[in-house]
Amino acid sequence: QVQLVESGGGLVQPGGSLRLSCVGSGRTFSSYSMAWFRQAPGKEREFVATIYRGGGSTYYADSVRGRFTISRDNAKNTLYLQMNNLKPEDTAVYYCAQGLYGSSASSYDTWGQGTQVTVSS
Repeated sequence: QVQLVESGGGLVQPGGSLRLSCVGSGRTFSSYSMAWFRQAPGKEREFVATIYRGGGSTYYADSVRGRFTISRDNAKNTLYLQMNNLKPEDTAVYYCAQGLYGSSASSYDTWGQGTQVTVSS
């Protein structure tokens, strides 16, 4: 069974940091690109960042570029999202996804259950 499990969400003050993790199982982790998406209340799911299979190529949404860093450890089957200088507008449920490289949700065929990130004072 292919599965992705996120962790690391929580409540943080504006300007703070969080690191999300996503552990994959059920198929060869290093064979797939990985991505983070997020969905805020009342809004559609939006792309955050993606990383190629070996980690050599990354791409970010304009809204997070320079503040968020996506990385992966294929030996641990784990994807990360380091989020710095968080803003209230970053509040959302964050999902990791596995599939092809790209910014479209249709490029990914496996999704985690999501982890809540709330940025508030």
